Amino acid sequence: MSGILYLVATPIGNLGDLSSRAAATLEEADFIAAEDTRVTMKLLSHLSIKKPLVSYHEHNKSTAGPAILKRLLAGESCALATDAGTPAISDPGEDLVRLCGENGVTVQAVPGCCALISALAVSGLPTRRFVFEGFLPVNRAERRELLGELLGEERTLLFYEAPHRLRSALDDLEAAFGDRQIALCRELTKLHEDVMRTTLSQAAAWYRENEPRGEYVLVVAGAERPAENAVTLEEGTAMVLARREKGERMKDAVRQVAADTGLGRNDLYEAALRAAAER
Repeated sequence: MSGILYLVATPIGNLGDLSSRAAATLEEADFIAAEDTRVTMKLLSHLSIKKPLVSYHEHNKSTAGPAILKRLLAGESCALATDAGTPAISDPGEDLVRLCGENGVTVQAVPGCCALISALAVSGLPTRRFVFEGFLPVNRAERRELLGELLGEERTLLFYEAPHRLRSALDDLEAAFGDRQIALCRELTKLHEDVMRTTLSQAAAWYRENEPRGEYVLVVAGAERPAENAVTLEEGTAMVLARREKGERMKDAVRQVAADTGLGRNDLYEAALRAAAER
């Protein structure tokens, strides 16, 4: 009989947030797979737990994953822990979970801290429907392309961001979305926890004068739903062609008009192509 992979959520800053079940699971597992064994060792020392550790992270998952699976199939139990938060969420743990599923190994969640959920809860923005995009691409062109694809997304948007990339991220968010509401949730549960509820323009201006510090979760308001049938397909097509005449690419013009009007992107694109060919 195979063992069990436990996904153990660890504190994102405050050690008091570790659940008694999480501590017991770390104590009882045969071994622990850690994103950074040094970080997990500090947590285990705090709990007075001594347990064999193996390394499992983005750069070794292709070899470490099968090695962990082999031990699970042999009947051992493993607790998977990231440096902070819930394993397998924007994390290579998802690959290990998939591997276990493909091989009939039971996976159980030991729930606890998750930075994105904590940030969403305190943001003051709509929480019923949301989209988590993880870290924005480092490459600026790729980042802008992704934000363009999200332009018409009506659900609340969440991103992780590092301090050294925050300023450029805010600039690109404002350029893509305009002056939407944003909550910048910094160092959640830690000593210098801070939540700034403001607009994208005000946030960008603030951080041009103030140094970003700590890890951020950015919670951005979704797009406003356009009034139904406010613009016909013919009118939308004319708007696209007007943008094309100003030098915009067809793809970008269609994306923007679709977001502004609520018209279907594919219908708008095909109509614009036909209209352009007839000119």
